[in-house]
Amino acid sequence: MSDPLPSITGTSTTPISILLINPNGTSSMTSACLRSLESTLPPHCTVTGFTTPHPTPSAIEGHLDGVLSAAAALRAVIPIAHSYDAFLVACFSAHPLINALREEVRGPVIGIMEAALYASRMLGGRLGVVATGGRSKVMHEDAIRMYGFEGYSVGCETTNLGVLELERLPREKVLGLVGEAARRLVYEKGADCIALGCAGMTEMKVKCEEVVEVESARAQVVDGVGVGVQLLIGLVREGHVTAKGGVYRSSKDGREARGQEWL
Repeated sequence: MSDPLPSITGTSTTPISILLINPNGTSSMTSACLRSLESTLPPHCTVTGFTTPHPTPSAIEGHLDGVLSAAAALRAVIPIAHSYDAFLVACFSAHPLINALREEVRGPVIGIMEAALYASRMLGGRLGVVATGGRSKVMHEDAIRMYGFEGYSVGCETTNLGVLELERLPREKVLGLVGEAARRLVYEKGADCIALGCAGMTEMKVKCEEVVEVESARAQVVDGVGVGVQLLIGLVREGHVTAKGGVYRSSKDGREARGQEWL
């Protein structure tokens, strides 16, 4: 009999505090994100939900919504950022808040689209995104290209729903449309990893998993909220912070040199 393989069991009990930032003003979406984390969050890790205050849009469905919500979120988050080890931007997009926060906070910052794309690339060969409406489809495909994943993507399939309709319409109708979009990505386009293309879809993962035969490992369904938190935990556990010697150096000194003491 061969000797047992060496192993080690972790002992870290260092607390980790993550701020989950919902850039829009819909608090029920923030609560849904937190509920989705409850069964997988490790001990000693706390995720605090932050819903961006007025005048942020109630949903982010275009470029202007992104800019307005980033400005509102920055002004509210920066004064409290010192209380958190890491930050998750819970909007499935290349949201301008992500890089803006990286300039102004110490801890690592991840957007849920980034998290879902990177995880999908590691778990499968071709990824697809369940999007909300037609404009989201175009914006997601542009972002996939920007992040460098175009060669691994089969594109997006839409539910033709608005962001807030994910909550307001009858549950069975929404689940049916989300599941059908996932089915098309896997069985018609050949995706083996499906990313949920909106923070408002985080509690619809189980429905998508049923449709694409997750139990047989035909495909995987990736929720950027869940994997984003786990990635941040890993980065913090390894002692990583945002590098400040390059593109993410703070713009605070420049603002003050211009006499701009406000955000």
